[in-house]
Amino acid sequence: MQKYKLSLIICTYMRPKPLTRLLESVMIQSKVPDEILIIDGSTNDDTGSRFRESGNSIIKYHKVPPEQRGLTKQRNYGIVRVQEDMDIVAFLDDDTILHTNYFENLMDTYTQYPKALGVGGYITNEVSWEPSSQENAADLNHFYYDGYRRKESSRYKLRRKLGLAQETPPAVYPEFGHGRSIGFLPPSGKIYKVDQLMGGVSSFPLSVLKEHRFSEYFEGYGLYEDADFTLRLSRIGDLYVNTMAQLEHHHDASGRPNKYSYGKMVVRNGWYVWRVKHPEPSFKSKLKWYQITILLIAIRILNIFTTSEHKEAFTESLGRIAGCLSLIVSSPKFDRT
Repeated sequence: MQKYKLSLIICTYMRPKPLTRLLESVMIQSKVPDEILIIDGSTNDDTGSRFRESGNSIIKYHKVPPEQRGLTKQRNYGIVRVQEDMDIVAFLDDDTILHTNYFENLMDTYTQYPKALGVGGYITNEVSWEPSSQENAADLNHFYYDGYRRKESSRYKLRRKLGLAQETPPAVYPEFGHGRSIGFLPPSGKIYKVDQLMGGVSSFPLSVLKEHRFSEYFEGYGLYEDADFTLRLSRIGDLYVNTMAQLEHHHDASGRPNKYSYGKMVVRNGWYVWRVKHPEPSFKSKLKWYQITILLIAIRILNIFTTSEHKEAFTESLGRIAGCLSLIVSSPKFDRT
């Protein structure tokens, strides 16, 4: 295996305990990063007091000034502080926990695909897959891919019934947007070529990050900032997901926006990344994007009555409706580069 020097950037906000668990899993890796940058946007000193003087020479703690808070700003802040002799820069969400060979398998992908512009890891604890030797196209209750199947969600069942499902593979972005995510790739042990990566389990050559920055259009929580960045990269080179580079994602509610803001972001930021990848979609694709957006709003409204989280579903629904209406008045200005 080629010897790459690896820098790890962890952007964090008010999550000292999850960050501690993550770093414990990092330090027992078969391939430990050559440097670890903690980029802290917290408004208190709970994280800083733990890691400012950790005693570990590879951990470098940075408390960002208030104007640099927010996921994309913190990532860009961290990138310029990476040592010049690093080859690859990995990003991890602060609420992830790594399997012991995560970085070893991630770096091996660059050995196999030296021209890769980015490589992502694979989350193991969010979806339950089972082997399936035969695919049944008529089975709406399951999604089949590459010798495996998983339960199909209600939204995708409806999309398939209404002819609104994509025909491209998972993580390959269709012209009408609303594609299946990396979560629809099975735990096959294979490496898949994709159009987008999840930012919190991603890596890129330092040379790529010096030429391409995370867009600061995505302020604060930064929903879909990873899709924006990697969809732009996919227009000029190849991206991969290695399903052997495994980790767990333990979603931590702290630091997340309220449901109204989240719902609005889902629609507006979703529109933005769609048009970044496909700046001039066909009329049919435009119609399909809005059809699916409205369908998802309707499903979220139904969740008010079908789930126990009535208030959350209600406020998110209002946010999605506001986001959809706002596109008529003022759609986001997007970067084609």
